[in-house]
Amino acid sequence: MEKTPPVGFVALVGAGPGDPELITLKAVRHLARADVVLCDALANPALLAHCREDARVLDVGKLADGRHTPQEVTNRLLIEEARAGHYVVRLKGGDPFVFGRGGEEAIALTEARVPHEVVPGISSALAGPAAAHVPVTHRAIAQHVTIVTASSAFDVEGLADKWSLLAEAGGTLVFLMARKKLGLIQDRLLAAGVDPAMPCAMVQSATLPEEKIVHSRLAHIVDDVEAAGLGTPALLVLGQAVGLADSMTPILSTVAAAEAAPEAIHV
Repeated sequence: MEKTPPVGFVALVGAGPGDPELITLKAVRHLARADVVLCDALANPALLAHCREDARVLDVGKLADGRHTPQEVTNRLLIEEARAGHYVVRLKGGDPFVFGRGGEEAIALTEARVPHEVVPGISSALAGPAAAHVPVTHRAIAQHVTIVTASSAFDVEGLADKWSLLAEAGGTLVFLMARKKLGLIQDRLLAAGVDPAMPCAMVQSATLPEEKIVHSRLAHIVDDVEAAGLGTPALLVLGQAVGLADSMTPILSTVAAAEAAPEAIHV
């Protein structure tokens, strides 16, 4: 009788927004046990220090310049490695289920009957605004937050008639991977009726030493971001809550001040 091949295990692990200290203890535990790690482009390589020396690391990232591993290849690798009896970690930037294709991978693993677990991570959709001292919710100003990807299979153009809904929604809007589509986002929001003076901020490399932040207004955000030389990855946060940033610049101890991110640019 043919033997049933051993089935391993897959952990879909959120690596957090970038700072290697912003990862959960549970994620570290999974990394320490892993035989194989399938690593995202946005996961900080410093996190691999938690792995065993003999762990295999496979790069399955997707980069802004077009280099990427097709999702179906990643799904297949997860299933093949688990069926070979390996303990597999899929290390994904931010949170696996916030525009991280973790849902697609979880469905593929379920259909293949591969045991797996989802380990939540801190999403840049929340960490980025926090780095800019922006509370995405505030009971007097913003009772809800809407998260949109500016880089997806449907593209920003795919929002089509939803721009008016975004404009009417109020609250706080967060656009992930927004740098290359910033001009288009600005045009669509203005055309949909968003106040040109609406406070907004763009955050590059949130929580990392190279973090850069530009505070502006919707009508001027493109020019101000260009002048500041911001690159990718970067997110845009927009709404009245962004205007609170000037009221909550933290008072740091001497030690914390030495480790603080560069001063934000306010325009």
